[in-house]
Amino acid sequence: MKNNPDRKFIMHKTHFFPVGLVAGLFMCLLTAPGFAGDLDTGVSGKGRAGTPTTESSSSDCRQNADGTFCWMSPDIGEAWASGHTGSGVSVTVVDDFTGQRRVDGDLGRGTQRQRHGEWVAEIAGMVAPGAYMFKHDFSDKSSIRLQEGLNVINLSYSVPQPLSQHTLEQSIVDAAQAGAAVFTKSAGNKSVPVGTPTEGHIDFLALELIGTQSTILVGALEHNGTPENKAKLASYSNYAGSDSEVQNHFLTVGVESDKIGLSGTSVAAPVVAGYAAILGSKFTLATPTQIANQLLDTARTDMLVNYNPATYGRGEASLSRALAPVSIR
Repeated sequence: MKNNPDRKFIMHKTHFFPVGLVAGLFMCLLTAPGFAGDLDTGVSGKGRAGTPTTESSSSDCRQNADGTFCWMSPDIGEAWASGHTGSGVSVTVVDDFTGQRRVDGDLGRGTQRQRHGEWVAEIAGMVAPGAYMFKHDFSDKSSIRLQEGLNVINLSYSVPQPLSQHTLEQSIVDAAQAGAAVFTKSAGNKSVPVGTPTEGHIDFLALELIGTQSTILVGALEHNGTPENKAKLASYSNYAGSDSEVQNHFLTVGVESDKIGLSGTSVAAPVVAGYAAILGSKFTLATPTQIANQLLDTARTDMLVNYNPATYGRGEASLSRALAPVSIR
């Protein structure tokens, strides 16, 4: 695979996930997928049918001397300085790249108006600038496709019907059960435990991913925490709850909404996807499950307000701790 120095999104896909893992015929979607975490808290949350009730806005987000941006953890700059940028890892963002709804934000490159998937993919690509980036529109009904080497798949949306009706999402769950890629899934924005029905709606994609070996469920903090300035869960974010399977696979990261004009667990999940790619560029022999477990096992709890696993799961993702060992098992 050739290097991609300009970090442009590669639209072709080289490998289908084994067909044998997906059974049955495709049934037409009854409702369009929705967003498990909206980029703008003023959005209705009904997927492509939603419309912003307010325009998002952002303050000036300047680039730091180390190349990072105002919304990033300092750990990212340290990882880049050590040569770990996600090189050799493929990150696929499954999301909305064709819908009409767009929101405003500023990740440090000036205010833009983009689709949900475009924002999510840009976040992942900025965190792991050396990774190969791929887009898969969730209206594409084909099974998930994997590239050579380590794969990271980001899922910042929800599915309101059983996955037997969705070929793409069923193939995603099959791949997660097999540990074929690292899957980062936004936890949702309903302020309830992951997998809990709200207003007659349940996210079947999150529900089916619970307990799969290489999945990380991602919640949002109000900001990046430090021991001196501890963070708490964002008021909108879903949390881990009492299910030990969810707690064991739940991570949080800061979403600096006041700086970028974007909020939601949709923003948090691609940050963790970028972290996974960065780990994969150092631990080149690690499996997707080992990468996922390394992020989960090295999470910090000392940077969180009143830490408990029912709220924060394993804690706040710590890229520096995850990268610290010479090798992982």
